[in-house]
Amino acid sequence: QVQLVESGGGLVQPGGFLRLSCAASGFTFTSYAMSWYRQAPGKERELVARISDLGGITNCADSVKGRFTISRDNVKKTVSLRMDSLKPEDTAVYYCYAPVRAGAWGQGTQVTVSS
Repeated sequence: QVQLVESGGGLVQPGGFLRLSCAASGFTFTSYAMSWYRQAPGKERELVARISDLGGITNCADSVKGRFTISRDNVKKTVSLRMDSLKPEDTAVYYCYAPVRAGAWGQGTQVTVSS
């Protein structure tokens, strides 16, 4: 059974940082690129960052480039998203995604950036 479990969300002030983590199980983790998406209220879900199967290639959305860093640990089967210099517009539910079978999503973790 494919499972993705996110953690690390919360409330942070503008300019602060958070680190999200996603624990994966039920599939061959090293065979798949992994991604983080986010969905803000009233908006469509958007891709935030992606990392290749072995971690050598990463991509970030222009809106977070230079502030967010995606990484993975293929031994622990986790993928992380380090978010620095957070802005109110980063407020959203953040989801971990794996292109396994029809696509697998975590349950999401809320990130709120507010003073």
